[in-house]
Formats: sequence, structure tokens, C-alpha cells
Amino acid sequence: MATKYYALLTNIGAAKLANATALGEQVEITQMAVGDGNGALPTPNPAQTALVHELRRAPLNTLTIDPVNTNQIITEQVIPEDVGGWWIREIGLFDSAGDLIAIANCAETYKPLLQEGSGRVQVIRVILIVSSTQAITLKIDPSVVLATRQYVDDAIIEVKTYVDEAIKEHAESRNHPNATLKEKGFVQLSNDANSTSETLAATPKAVKAVSDAALKITNNLSDLKNKSDARGALELGTAATKNVGVAGGNVMQVGAFGLGGRVEP
Repeated sequence: MATKYYALLTNIGAAKLANATALGEQVEITQMAVGDGNGALPTPNPAQTALVHELRRAPLNTLTIDPVNTNQIITEQVIPEDVGGWWIREIGLFDSAGDLIAIANCAETYKPLLQEGSGRVQVIRVILIVSSTQAITLKIDPSVVLATRQYVDDAIIEVKTYVDEAIKEHAESRNHPNATLKEKGFVQLSNDANSTSETLAATPKAVKAVSDAALKITNNLSDLKNKSDARGALELGTAATKNVGVAGGNVMQVGAFGLGGRVEP
């Protein structure tokens, strides 16, 4: 049984692809168009320069190389649910110059409008077999295209895999240098308030201990509530609270009134 549905390069597309391959350049496929074939299933003709009856043309969403067959390119477009109300029987791929590069037919499918009560997102996919996939590239405006759920899921998996591998590689790495005065790195914490280390980092506890000690020095014992007990702890007698002099209540100065002075021979 002959193949009923297929895609092929147009004469223009084949010539552009051959020229791009020879010159090491690329053909930029930018848009996909769909049509209804004027009510009948059309047969793709390489001489075509347009669809039989084009209904919609919009930027491609993706253009990828088939991972199973590297001579196949897969083009994809998403038609949103608020667009439609017609049948799809033909598909065309256009380059950045507006030329029809490839033409395809497909099993007829009705694309309903949301207002018709059966709106849906329609994904149109065309697979082309070419001699050199390196000569074909996709050029799109990401602001006007939609992503399929599969594309988003694949992108999420790809990102997650990359992050997981990066974290695993970092965790298994032994290249974790310690910090120095000149280089960044890991540093160990310390509660020692008297440390002179240049590789340890003081904790808030150590900083507070130093701060409290400095505050006590600054106060010069003025913050003591019971000064009498403090003098007792220092083994100071009552003379410690008196001034030296000749006034009443003073501790007598050595030599006052001729007492305690040095006796000359």
C-alpha cells in the first residue's frame, strides 16, 4: 500500500539545503503554516511554493534532531486553544526569507475553537529526512511561541539532572581549602577568647567574653555594689578609705609634726 501521508522538501528547499551544505551555512526554518487543502487531502508536490489553502502561519516552537535517527529533523508548533474552527490537512515549513522549504499532508483533524465548547491545544509535528541536519537551524522569537508540556517536562528534567550532578560532584570533591588571610575557604569556629590564631573564627560567645572583660577594665571597679566586701577580698584595712594628710580623719603623712621623719645623726 502506497504511503498516504508524508513530508518532503520542495524544489526551493532542496536547492537551499544543498547550497547551505556546500558553503557550510545554514537554512533558518522559522515558521510553520497549516491549511485545509480546500476541503480535500492534498498530495505534497515539490514544485509547490505555497499551501493549497493556508489558514494559519506562526513561528515554530522547536526544531530538534531525532536522537534515534540523526538524519531526521523534528519540527513542532503549538496551536493555542483560542485559535481554530477549521480542518488541518496540509502543513508547510518556511524559512526566514518566507520561502516554502518543506511540504506535508496529514490525516485530517479538526481544530476546534474554545467558543465551540471543545477547545484544545493542538501540537503539529513534521518529521523530515535530510542529508545533513547540520545545515538546518531553528530561528524563533521565544516571546511569541508556546511550549508543550513535554518540552517543559524535558527541560525540568534536564535542569534537575544538571543541578543534582553538580551538587554530587561538589559533595564528593576533596578540594575544600581552608581560609587564610589571603584566600577564601572554609574556617573553623572557636569560643576561645584568648586565642591568637589567624585561621580560627571567633564565635559570638568569644566576642562577648572579650567585650565584657574590656567593659570591666573601663569601669575601674566602679560598678561594684558592695565596695566593703571588695576591699575585704583585697585584704585592705580601714586606712584604704582615708586620705593622707594632716586634717582630721586623715592618715597622718610621714614627717608631719616632726613624727616619723628621718633623724639626722
